[in-house]
This record gives sequence, structure tokens and C-alpha cells, in this order.
Amino acid sequence: MTYTPVRPDALLPPVRVNLYSDTQTRPSPEMKAAMVAAELGDEQHGDDPTVHTLCDRMAALLGKQAAVFLPSGTMCNQIAILTHCRPGDEIIAHETAHIVNNEGGGPAALTGASVLGLKGPRGQFDADTLRAAFREKRRNSPLQTLVEVEQTANHGGGSVWPLARLNAVLDAAHAHGMATHMDGARLMNAVVAAGIPAAEMVAGCDSVWVDFTKGLGAPLGAVLCGSADFIDTAWRWKQRLGGSMRQAGICAAACLYALDHNVDRLADDHVNARALARGLAQIPGITVEETETNLVFFDTTGAGLAADELATRLRKQGIMLSTTDRHRARACTHLDVDLAGIETAVQAIRNAIA
Repeated sequence: MTYTPVRPDALLPPVRVNLYSDTQTRPSPEMKAAMVAAELGDEQHGDDPTVHTLCDRMAALLGKQAAVFLPSGTMCNQIAILTHCRPGDEIIAHETAHIVNNEGGGPAALTGASVLGLKGPRGQFDADTLRAAFREKRRNSPLQTLVEVEQTANHGGGSVWPLARLNAVLDAAHAHGMATHMDGARLMNAVVAAGIPAAEMVAGCDSVWVDFTKGLGAPLGAVLCGSADFIDTAWRWKQRLGGSMRQAGICAAACLYALDHNVDRLADDHVNARALARGLAQIPGITVEETETNLVFFDTTGAGLAADELATRLRKQGIMLSTTDRHRARACTHLDVDLAGIETAVQAIRNAIA
């Protein structure tokens, strides 16, 4: 007899409302059709026309000279760090940044760089805080080479950096001789929420990337942008890390479809997130953080329930959300969650706590 292990999810009901992350989105039939119809070539040889179109569009959209198509946002961050930094260098970022908490110690493991985490409300810091972290340039101090910002700030509640604060930070970094990099996983959410063109928002960034697998709904892919020299070096790191792809146009086509159809509709996710926040705020014991984009963070302390226990109870009702701390939970709206789903989730959370 052959033993077949049972996956834990097989014992649970089907997921009705998936608020775990916007990475849970599935490509629509129309996006799949665009992928099937894509013109293809060998990306490593530079003859995949769909990849070229995507990279050219993204470079133009973000006001940069060149771009490279990569499998994931984490790979974008790590390749950018490898390109900007050398072993022993120091990166400055917010203490809750993705590169600090969610990339397996990548800066230290791959580049040999350390990260100095700064404090600041809602995943952001200001220029004065940054300047206070600058080291005197001495031979026995680490060389500070890169300032990294995250737009939107995930652990900061999906907050959007105000343009004036962002530019002040980037200007201070450049004045200190440092390069600047933006983790733009949800950059287009920030662009839609703030009503500021993407190129204007990232003008002070030496490198920046956009993830297509979150609110934009593609199954794979992110695009890293910067100067022509930066992207030329980034490509070499892409080769070293095994990221060169063959008929990558089939995935680039999904990203192009997302650019054409899924950017403006991010505003719907923001509306749904605010509706979710309002509903949660009416549940006794729940404290909801300010909601700016598609991320809704809330605290369960007042309900006398750990966030993980709440998530477990909800999964049994077919509702998924994530947790980030003992009493901090996160719900993420996206194109596969409509207003009816929001109402279902709110009632399920009310029942789980009651």
C-alpha cells in the first residue's frame, strides 16, 4: 500500500474570500489569452519581442533609461543591492523594510552588505532621521552606499510616502554620496492613490522596480529599471543567479496586459479596503489602523484573541488573511475580491470573535 500524505488544506473548506495577499490573484481568462498569443523568442539572446516591449514601456513609464525583466520582486531587490553595493557596505532602510524582514537575509548572504534599520511611523523615515544615521567617512567605518525606500510601505500599513518627504530623503542620500533604490512592489497602488505620475514619484531613485504579481494580477514577473549602465551590470547578476529566461514573452505578455487593464482599477481595491476597514472598526475589540491603499492592518488585543487564532478560525469559514505579530493581522484587497466578499469577510470576523 502506498501512503499519500494529506495536505492540511484538504481538510479545510474551499477558500471563499482570499484576503491573505494580493499575490494570491489568478490571471484572468483575458490575461491567459494574451499569454497564449504572445510573440516569443529567446530572452537570453535578446530576441524576445514581447520582453523588449515590456521593458521599453516600463523604462518610459518610470522615466529611466533601461529595464530588465525578472521573475520576482525579491530578485529585483537583491540584484539592485548586488549592483549598487560591495561586501562590507552598509545599506540604510526602514527597520520594517522587506529587505530586512522578508528576504532571507539576502543582503548579507549574497552581497555581504549590512542593513541599518531606521525608525519612523508607518514604515517611513524623514530626511533628518536619515542624516542622523550618516557615519563620518573613516577607514574604520562601513561605507554607506545605498538608501532604500519601500513604496507603498507594507508593514507601515500600505502607507504612501508623500512626495515632498520622499524627495527630501532621496536628495539627502545623494548629497551624502549614496545611491537610492525603491522597492516598488506596490508602486502603482501609490501612484493611483496619490494621483502622481509614476515617473515623477520615482525621479529621485537611481533604481526602482514594479511587481506585476500583486495587485496587477500577473502570475509571474517584475521589472527593474535604472540607467543603462546599471541595467547592464544587473543583467550580469541575473545571469549569475540563474534568472535568464527563454521564451519569457509568455510571462511578459501577462505584464503588458496588466499595464493596459489593471492599473486604474487599483482604485477599486482601495475603495474595498476602506469599506473593510469601516466594517472592522465596528466590531468590538478590533482596532483598525489608517488605511491608505489596499492593505488593512488591525489589532485584536481588545478582543482577547491572538491574531493567529483568529486566522485559524476564519480559515475554517473559508476566509484567509495573514498575521504579522501576536495581535496584528493584515487583510489585503485585490482584483479577486469584490465588495460582496468584503461584506462576507466582515461578518465572518465578527462571528469568529463572538
